[in-house]
Amino acid sequence: MKRVTFGWSFFVTLCLVIFMSVPVWGRTIKIGVIGPMNFVQGKGHWNGAIMAAEEINARGGVQVGKEKMNIELVKADSNEFLSMTDATNAMERLMTQDKVDFVVGGFRTEAVLPMQDIAMDYKKIFIGCGAATKSICDRVAENYSRYKYWFRGTPFNERYLVATSFAHLGLAGATIKKELNVPVKCAIVGEKATWVEGMIKAAEATIPKMGFELVGVWRPSAVATDVTAELSAIQKSGANLIFTIFSSSVGITFARQAGELKIPAAQVGINVEAQKDGFWEATKGMGNYVFTMNTYARGIEVNEMTKPFVETYIKRFGEVPTYTADTYSAISYGLVPSIEAVGSLDADKIVAHMENREYMVPSGKVKYQKDAQGRPTHDLTWGPGYLTSLGVQWQDGKLVAVWPNKWKASPTAPEVTYKGMVPLKLPPWMKK
Repeated sequence: MKRVTFGWSFFVTLCLVIFMSVPVWGRTIKIGVIGPMNFVQGKGHWNGAIMAAEEINARGGVQVGKEKMNIELVKADSNEFLSMTDATNAMERLMTQDKVDFVVGGFRTEAVLPMQDIAMDYKKIFIGCGAATKSICDRVAENYSRYKYWFRGTPFNERYLVATSFAHLGLAGATIKKELNVPVKCAIVGEKATWVEGMIKAAEATIPKMGFELVGVWRPSAVATDVTAELSAIQKSGANLIFTIFSSSVGITFARQAGELKIPAAQVGINVEAQKDGFWEATKGMGNYVFTMNTYARGIEVNEMTKPFVETYIKRFGEVPTYTADTYSAISYGLVPSIEAVGSLDADKIVAHMENREYMVPSGKVKYQKDAQGRPTHDLTWGPGYLTSLGVQWQDGKLVAVWPNKWKASPTAPEVTYKGMVPLKLPPWMKK
């Protein structure tokens, strides 16, 4: 009996030694992709991640030390436009049931903040690809040991969004003065959402300094289906320039109804819905001449990586990528190279590598910032040579890029123009 027991124990031990000494085939790196999957923003999250995973797996996977591992994506619908509870539950499931290694995505600040806390509880790297609020990254500097696992992947923060939007406003205002020879009167229209608050305060302070008259501020619901009351008031105010701040479906409503009423004002600013190809059909062509910030556009080359990414995305999904599709860059150029560099899935090692890198992505160059005290924030650098975004406009059914075109961030800054720019156009009814 002792001989049988000894023989069986020896056999089990031998099997364990053999098992531990050879590669474990079939292991995957699980990346959770979280976002409002029934909306364009979440679809961008998922599509970008799919494209990244397909490309990485097709070339053999990720080299993690001596082991090759494929990427496995886990889709999580945050439903964050409609329910904060759904958002936090989705993140909790990624952590506890799906047991993901990393997370990308997130869109609304109100949802991203609690989702960030959940990811930090589990010490999981979470690369945000949607929320612009600066305070999300301020947490990293203020409590590094807890929040160091958070990085912003896209867009750059609200302060830089404001700076870019003001550059767009400046272009539109100069065009109004030049072509119409009238003073510029500007209205601000921002959806009711946390991320908008700082932008409106900055706009109220800055627009008069630009030499424009500020005629009022309007705050429709982020999911409003009728904004005729706001548009009527804007028209009565005499505004010929409207600074829009929309990330949700109100962007379609506002553009369509403004076009139907032929409001004699140029729409400039942020309208996330106007960034997608379906905007033209959604507004029944009434979104013509809407000018919005965007990350990508057909025919525009920020660098040598832009055109291949955009063309491949269009071929794969039938539309130009919106900025939330930069889950592609977050995985392909942010996360995976750092995993391979440290040869491990250890979050602390990856964080230390990621935060000190500078690297190119299809929309520019990523460099993570430090605050005035030299503390890491894991926020993105904005400006010439880094990330600038684009200013795009709908012109007769085509989404074209009109900015940056000989743009200078300051008198001493280098001039920036990307290949493929065209002139801005004012709605013809403004000239009547």
